Amino acid sequence: MLIVDKEGILIRYNVKMEKSMTPEEAAAELYPKDELYRAIAEAIFEGEEDDVIEGLEAAIAAGKDPIALIDDALMVGMKVVTDLYDQGVIFLPNVMMSADAMLEGIEFCKTQSNETPVQKGKIVCMVAEGDVHDIGKSIVAALLRAAGYEVVDLGRDVPSAEALAAVKEHKPLMMTGTALMTTTMYAFKEVNDLLVESGITMPFACGGGAVNQDFVSTYSLGVYGEEAADAPKMADAILAGADIAALRAKFHQH
Repeated sequence: MLIVDKEGILIRYNVKMEKSMTPEEAAAELYPKDELYRAIAEAIFEGEEDDVIEGLEAAIAAGKDPIALIDDALMVGMKVVTDLYDQGVIFLPNVMMSADAMLEGIEFCKTQSNETPVQKGKIVCMVAEGDVHDIGKSIVAALLRAAGYEVVDLGRDVPSAEALAAVKEHKPLMMTGTALMTTTMYAFKEVNDLLVESGITMPFACGGGAVNQDFVSTYSLGVYGEEAADAPKMADAILAGADIAALRAKFHQH
């Protein structure tokens, strides 16, 4: 919930914490101890792209490997952000600013090395056929990229056959689908059936304003995501061995 402290500053109180604190104070308790890594993680939390680059430059000048900084500093900073979001301390716009800053940092690290960072896996993202609202999909894609995944973004109003073709071509570990309108969400069932007919059994994570858990549960590959931030958690769970039943057990809580 939101409260106002004695100085009139609006802060968010998390019942999981024993005391109220500002988001900055909560983040400070989670930053890495290494000063070079801490500066980068703090810049990620604040969503300051220029400060992220400055922190990376300082770390590289001190001898840190640019590609290693992606896992050792950028990912660490982003985890601070996602942990606080999960705990209700910060909001989605904060997460998006941090994700953008982290992606800038990753691109900078790539330019400073001849190595190519290893990505966790590939994920196809799409908006249901007939639906031109792609804000949700764009947020999902950004959060997946920030979590270390390669995203194949098919855009909006994606024909079901095109979604199937993309899955066959890229062989992702998961596909995500978003729909804002009730009239378009039924395309997910068509995509599901095309995948099954082709012998593809990967999870199909679906969400959006028009979508609900009961509907997604009606098709065999469907996994419901209440929030965009669920997407990277689902992907991580798949890498850890979770199948569709396990994903449903974990995320179908609504």
